[in-house]
Amino acid sequence: MITFVPYLPLRFGILKKLCPIGASRVLGQPRKKQETMKKQVSVPFMLLGILFNVCLITANLLEIKVISIFGITITAGLLVFPISYIINDCIVEVWGFRKARLIIWSGFAMNFFVVLMGQIAVNLPAAPFWEGENSFNFVFNMAPRIVLASLMAFVVGSFLNAFVMSKMKIAHGGKYFSLRAILSTFAGETADSLIFFPIAFGGLFAWSELFILMGTQIVLKSLYEVVALPITVRVVKKIKEWDNCDTFDEGISYNPLKIKDY
Repeated sequence: MITFVPYLPLRFGILKKLCPIGASRVLGQPRKKQETMKKQVSVPFMLLGILFNVCLITANLLEIKVISIFGITITAGLLVFPISYIINDCIVEVWGFRKARLIIWSGFAMNFFVVLMGQIAVNLPAAPFWEGENSFNFVFNMAPRIVLASLMAFVVGSFLNAFVMSKMKIAHGGKYFSLRAILSTFAGETADSLIFFPIAFGGLFAWSELFILMGTQIVLKSLYEVVALPITVRVVKKIKEWDNCDTFDEGISYNPLKIKDY
């Protein structure tokens, strides 16, 4: 009896074409170290990314309520939104601008998704016995100009915050984190307010009132950063030790649209 034995090099060659990863393991070819490192998932980065998106969505929902504290009128979103800038600072400080860019665009996508689903739900017919339609519509039926203002302000403010944080870290050799966090947040929050309020409320309020509202938001959000700074410093220090990572963005592209470069 004649037994047919396939030509092994040919067999492995076909296998490599059909399943390159599996074949490389069979042939004992180790993966490149760079590829292995790229696919590793950082638990702190993942958790901060999730928290970033949760804060953005929560802030947008809370923005509907206007509150008054000690005679100062603000939106309830102020309770949560500044946390996103603190997280942005942490991500840039530890993993660099490119990782922050990825998180910023993911936040934009999640916000857009929530707004889109909200509009679809608002336009679906309600059950005859349900009495909460007006309240539901009030929360989710956001005016198009407010949605546009919110998304534009978020993108510009977040990228400016990350850019200033990254550039200042290089300029100061990684020193003065507290100062960099405060100044970058101030820059980002200023851009956010200067874009959002004129687009969302221009023509509805007098410009004098808008300027007061914008100034109040900028000051309070920046003070939020200052108050939370001791916690931010400790969190950044622990994450750097955990991940053994401290990125300096030298020679990278700051193009906001270069999402694949992370």
